[in-house]
Amino acid sequence: MELPRASGILLHPTSLPGRYGIGDLGPEAHRFLDWLAETGQTWWQTLPLGPVGYGGSPYQSPSSFAGNPLLISLDGLAERGWLDRDELAALPDVPPGRVDYDEAARMKEKLLRRAFRGFVAAGNDPGFDAFWTEHRAWLDDYVLFQALRDAHDGAPWYEWEPELVHRRPEALARWRDRVAEGIRYHEFVQYAFETQWQELRAAGKERGIRFIGDVPIFVAHDSADVWAHPQLYHLDEHGRPTIMAGVPPDFFSEDGQLWGNPLYRWEAHEREGFAWWLLRLKALLGRVDVVRIDHFRAFEAFWAVPAGSKTAATGEWRPAPGRRFFQAVREELGTVPLIAEDLGVITPEVEALRDDFGLPGMVVIQFGFDADPDMEKYLPHRYIRNCIAYTGTHDNDTTYGWHHSQEATTTQPREEVEGARAFARRYANSDGSEIHWDMTRVLFASVADTVIIPMQDVLGLDSDARMNFPGKAQGNWSWRFKSGQVDGDVTDRLAELTALFGRWNGPIPAERNPRPQVGVRD
Repeated sequence: MELPRASGILLHPTSLPGRYGIGDLGPEAHRFLDWLAETGQTWWQTLPLGPVGYGGSPYQSPSSFAGNPLLISLDGLAERGWLDRDELAALPDVPPGRVDYDEAARMKEKLLRRAFRGFVAAGNDPGFDAFWTEHRAWLDDYVLFQALRDAHDGAPWYEWEPELVHRRPEALARWRDRVAEGIRYHEFVQYAFETQWQELRAAGKERGIRFIGDVPIFVAHDSADVWAHPQLYHLDEHGRPTIMAGVPPDFFSEDGQLWGNPLYRWEAHEREGFAWWLLRLKALLGRVDVVRIDHFRAFEAFWAVPAGSKTAATGEWRPAPGRRFFQAVREELGTVPLIAEDLGVITPEVEALRDDFGLPGMVVIQFGFDADPDMEKYLPHRYIRNCIAYTGTHDNDTTYGWHHSQEATTTQPREEVEGARAFARRYANSDGSEIHWDMTRVLFASVADTVIIPMQDVLGLDSDARMNFPGKAQGNWSWRFKSGQVDGDVTDRLAELTALFGRWNGPIPAERNPRPQVGVRD
C-alpha cells in the first residue's frame, strides 16, 4: 500500500476540549476537522475507538467492535430530540483539564439512559433497524455481555454463574428475557455512537480529511470477545488465561511489560478461517480509511508469559501464523490499507512479513538519537518513501518533554539521555528552545510519504501532556488540550511547513503558497 505525500495529526477524541469533562464527537470534533483543513492536513489518526478498560486504556477494551459510549456527544443527542437542551445548559461546566474517567462515566451513563428513554418515546427510528442488521454479527453478543455485566454489578464474566461462564444455551435464553431492557439500552448506545461517528467521518470527507484507526492486536480478558469465543484463547476450564501477553524488557521497562491479555490459540483461528479477525478488520474499515495494526511483530512471533508471573521477564517467544493470516486477509478483503506498527524487537522475519505484504512501517525520530547505531534507521536520512514518520506516538514522551525533562523516562543512563539530546540538537540544527518545531520541520522535509505529529508536539507541551507511560498503571490516557492553545501562530506555522514541503491536501491557497506567484498580464 502506498499513500500520497501528506501529513496529519495524532489526537484521540477524548483529548478534545469541551464542557462535559471528556472530549467527544460533537461540535469540538467538527471544529478540529476545520482546523485540520485550514492547515492543509490529510490525516486524523486516533487511538482505538472502543469502550475503555481499566485506567481509561483504549487498549484494554471490553469489545473489539463496539464504540466508546464516553465519546457520544450530549449535544448531538439533544439535536436528535433525545435530551433536553435546557437540561444540558443547566449542567455545571467541568474544569477543562484532564479527563476524570470515573466522573465522566457516571455523568454520561445517567444522561445516556435519559436519552434512551427519549429514543424509546420518540418511536421507531428508521436508521436503527439498518444499523442492527449491519452490525448484528458482533452486536448481539456485545449487548448481552454488557447487560449481564450490569446485572452482576460490573463483575468480570469469569466470576459469573458457571452456566453463564460456559454459555449454556438455556441459561443464555433465560437471561436474555431477564435483561431485555438492558440489551435494548446498549443497542441504543451503540447506535448513537455509530451515527455520530459516521456524521464526523462524512464531515471529514467533505474537507478531504481521512481517518487512521487503530486495532490492538490483543483483546482484554474481561471482554465480550473472549466470553463469546473462548475457544480462540489460551484459557483454563474456569475461563482464566494460562499464558498472557506482554513484551520483554526494553528501554521503557527493565522488567518488560506484562499486559495480561489472554493469548490467541492461533490454530483455532486458522481452523475457522480467521473469521473473527476478518470480521474485526471489516468492521473497523467501515469506520476509518486506514488501519494501524498495533504490535504488528506479534503476527510473526509473540511474547508468552506464564499465568501468575509477576513480570514479563519470564516469557518466551512463540511463533504466529502471520503469513497465512495476511494471505487470508488479502483473499477475503482484497488489498486492505494497513499500517504495521513495527516498533520494538524487530527481526528480519518481521521485516520480511511486513515487506512481502507491502505494508508501510513506522519510524519514530526520537528513537534515532540512541547510542545504538542500529537505531539510525529511525533518522530521516535513512527513511524510505513508503513509511509513516512520527515525532512520537502515544507511548512516547512529548518531544519537548523528551528534550527538557529532568525525570527519568527510560531505563537508559543519564549520560546516554543527554548524549541523545545533544545529537538531536545537532541533527535538527536546533538550540532546543523549539525542539518540537525543529523536529517537525525535519520530518516534513523527509522523503517519507506520510508524517503524523501528535497534537502535544504541535502545541509544544511538556511531559505533563504525555498520553501514556508504558508500565505505569495510573495517570495515563487523560490529557486534553484547551481551545485557546490552538492560536493563530500555531496554525500559521503548521500550515507553512505543510505547504513548504509539499504535503498540502489539495491545491495550496494563494496566501499559503510559498512559491513566488506569477502575475497575470492584461
